[in-house]
Amino acid sequence: MLIGEVARRSGVSARMLRHYESLGLVRPSGRTGSGYREYSGQDIRRIFHIESLRSLGLSLREIGRALDEPGFTPSALVGDLVRQARERIAAETELLTRLRRIDAAEPTGWEDVLQVVALLKALGSKSADTRQRAALSSADEVPVPVEALVEAALSETEPNVAGALRWALARSGDGGPALLAEGLGSPVAAVRERAVQALAELPAGEATAHLRDALASPDAVVRGYAALALGTRGMADAVPTLMGMIVEGRNDTDAADALSVLASDPATADQIATGLVDRLAHGTAEASARGRLTQALAGIPGTRASGALVELSHDADRAVALTAAYLLHLRDAR
Repeated sequence: MLIGEVARRSGVSARMLRHYESLGLVRPSGRTGSGYREYSGQDIRRIFHIESLRSLGLSLREIGRALDEPGFTPSALVGDLVRQARERIAAETELLTRLRRIDAAEPTGWEDVLQVVALLKALGSKSADTRQRAALSSADEVPVPVEALVEAALSETEPNVAGALRWALARSGDGGPALLAEGLGSPVAAVRERAVQALAELPAGEATAHLRDALASPDAVVRGYAALALGTRGMADAVPTLMGMIVEGRNDTDAADALSVLASDPATADQIATGLVDRLAHGTAEASARGRLTQALAGIPGTRASGALVELSHDADRAVALTAAYLLHLRDAR
């Protein structure tokens, strides 16, 4: 079969076939009387073998070794190809992400594009000061896309930078709450914590709905941050979690403050007082927990809380009794 026919049937150009010949990859087995290259069936099979190996990313030199060296095994080479393919995919994915974020910023000119690129690079800087400046400048005329802010906020370990990123997210508009909520399901505890902290600083609305969902999280830290945020927003469904935090001694002072905010509603105040008394009456409550529960009653107005303090002022636990008596004295003084 002459070179033109081989090119038509194989899809490999005549020029590439000559290149393969020059490298010694495939040589036509014969020549016609006129001196034209003539390929045998075995030559054509070798051409298809070369093309198959090229499709895997092998270089022509590697293909020559694979076809001609009997001791050449594919295992190490295939492993290298897998690694190289992953690196290319990662690089292309990073490029795609960057382009999507630039597109999301809706630039009106190349100056806008350059500004977004500069801000994205600054957010990934090794310098905490640079990252913080980028976060604080993200509310400028061409803002950083919210997806980039969320990614930065979920990975930031420097407290000041993290605070700046949460500030930027609170001013970034739509999209932030849903993206942050995805972080609540991360297998990394630190990411879950950053996600709920950021949600807690977003305006009420969608963020509040995600915080309510977070009350059912298996992560106690996530539940705690969500309950504190919801408590300060007047959401009574945070009450059980807040009481649990007081019993367990986790951010118990903040939890008691959140309960006092919720207790501004008389009906909720009685509910909270009843719940605290029930916890106090629980036989398994440790002495330290009973002391914290008694102190929490200080911020709860109403006759139910006052009556509970009167009873506790005669409690068998002297520390609880003294705390209750002192709190009653403060109430009388007010």
